[in-house]
Amino acid sequence: MNFQAIRAIYIFEMNRTFRTIWQSIVSPVVSTSLYFVVFGAAIGSRIQEVEGVSYGAFIVPGLMMLTVLMQSVSNAGFGIFFPKFTGTIYEILSAPISVLEIIIGYVGAAATKALMIGLIILGTATFFVDLEIQHPFWMIGFLVITCFSFAMLGFILGIWANNFEQLQLVPMLLITPLVFLGGSFYSVSMLPEAWQKVAMFNPVLYLISGFRWAFFGMADVPVGWSLAAIGVFCAICVVAIWTIFRTGWRLRA
Repeated sequence: MNFQAIRAIYIFEMNRTFRTIWQSIVSPVVSTSLYFVVFGAAIGSRIQEVEGVSYGAFIVPGLMMLTVLMQSVSNAGFGIFFPKFTGTIYEILSAPISVLEIIIGYVGAAATKALMIGLIILGTATFFVDLEIQHPFWMIGFLVITCFSFAMLGFILGIWANNFEQLQLVPMLLITPLVFLGGSFYSVSMLPEAWQKVAMFNPVLYLISGFRWAFFGMADVPVGWSLAAIGVFCAICVVAIWTIFRTGWRLRA
């Protein structure tokens, strides 16, 4: 294992975050605070509780997931897209570094950034609502797995994209709607029965449900299903990345 190469990639990507701290960290925190003001205060005044949990606290896991998913995808996507865009990707491909080491460097840095922002948002949420996490170990576990799995998805998107517009296409048109429709601001049980069945086909629902269970002990789907969904998603991403590097798709063109 070439730890020096992993360290170089990881430090380079992390330094990029601190060079753009307003965009990388401050902006998501401000946006989340606005969500608390709009949804927690305005809507929370009409919906006092959801299954025994105050509405302001209920939306915390959904807000964290919304930000973490977007940050994981965007950070990992830009991290690998920019070297490909500038042509420096060939230096990485020709260096004595394996596919696994490249993935650990780029995906690990993107996941670390998203995890940092998620924890900062959790700290910010305590200024607005009272939170008591029932399963802190599982909460951290779900958060870490989500960061890494969607960072791998962003890594794939960064390789697939040919321009900056394509790089933003999937997060804006696919991931954001899935998060909003995945029970981030409501319980699926509040939907009509027909729409509850439709919501079960939304993969993000399983992430949010498992994450919310870690907070409040309540879930829209069994926790085992959530863990299985995350595991399958991670496996698909790993196979896809391995295939991309083995074939050189969108890398050596």
